[in-house]
Amino acid sequence: MTVVFKTRKLEKTFNSGSLLERTYGKSRARAIMMRLAVLANAPTLAAVPHTPPERRHQLTGDREGQYAVDLDDRARLILAPNHDPVPLLDDGGIDIQRVTAITIMEVVDYH
Repeated sequence: MTVVFKTRKLEKTFNSGSLLERTYGKSRARAIMMRLAVLANAPTLAAVPHTPPERRHQLTGDREGQYAVDLDDRARLILAPNHDPVPLLDDGGIDIQRVTAITIMEVVDYH
């Protein structure tokens, strides 16, 4: 799957192991690198496991249209389909079988 970043700063941070560790800490940085590898190697968003440790899940409310994968017990890596238009199912939901590109939005603890 194609992975892009919402901002240049986020891309720079995620592409530097030392900057990633300084920003998020060693343990969380390691989890981010593992999740990025899973995302990059998945052919579609549907191929990203919905079970731990990744636990891909769709978000709701003000984050509708976005997905999260777990990093640790609190932090989530937030992503969104990077398609124009976003592939949809007949019922209007996102067709994750056809999502082949994503944008990494942020790392957040929204709990």
